[in-house]
Amino acid sequence: MSLNNSLPLIAIVCLLSACGEITKQESNTDQNDAVQLGKQALTAQAYARFVPEREDDFAWENDRVAFRVYGPASPAKGPASGVDAWFKSVDYPIIDKWYAEHLSGQSYHEDQGEGYDVYHTGTSRGVGGTAIWVDGKPYPAGQFSSWKLLDTDSSEVSFELTYEWTTPLGEITENKVITLPLGSNLYKVESQFLLNGEVSSIPVAIGLTTHDEKASTYGDASKAYISTWERIDDIGVGTGVVLKTDLAKELKHEASEVKDESHVWLITSTNEQGKLEFFAGFAWAKRGNITTLEDWQQYLATY
Repeated sequence: MSLNNSLPLIAIVCLLSACGEITKQESNTDQNDAVQLGKQALTAQAYARFVPEREDDFAWENDRVAFRVYGPASPAKGPASGVDAWFKSVDYPIIDKWYAEHLSGQSYHEDQGEGYDVYHTGTSRGVGGTAIWVDGKPYPAGQFSSWKLLDTDSSEVSFELTYEWTTPLGEITENKVITLPLGSNLYKVESQFLLNGEVSSIPVAIGLTTHDEKASTYGDASKAYISTWERIDDIGVGTGVVLKTDLAKELKHEASEVKDESHVWLITSTNEQGKLEFFAGFAWAKRGNITTLEDWQQYLATY
């Protein structure tokens, strides 16, 4: 059904100890270390790390897709907790390499043969960002406040990000565990939300940006997923969110004249312990495994 027809060395130490406090020392790490860490083995693996040398980003990837979110040092204003997509056309990791090249003056916004960062997120929800849903309106978080690596096995990576923000319901804390295995276009989210420090059932919406209505939106309530499809630089791109079928309450497409505020939403709620689980991700046709809207819809419907 269509909803709209239209490592730096200091970072290595931090990763090995799975620490997550954002410090001034980490943010001022020497750029030459990042360049050296860009020389990563060209073998497929799941990978994630905190990136203090680039405004406290946190980035993760597997052999198909890559993502990043903004951290405390980001100059982004407003609710900048949306998930950004990095398009990659190779199996091997590109995160360290692209950041190292960025620090040496080569832009990762231009495709040098491995893919590039052309997907705009801004203050939108990007690819599966969450928001508290109150009286028909989303209230998303800003940048994450802390992080922790949980599993660094090369076949699967998992980590936790913590977000804290104010909503009409009260003070919200989201402890978000993200897992990405090899061979998947979707990352898994297991979040626990606290309201004023206490567990309770909380209304939550999971969003996909429509890039100011450049993307067509789709959804299937019976299979509990939402998706978009658009062309970026004349190549097909699909994004999606998948829930358990008994958790989806409403699918909603909201267009706005305000930049970054047009979305398709999957509205749900946490359980009584404040927990919510879902999957989100994307497909870039140039990557090859999913090349059409029909491929993408089938992938989500049967995930």
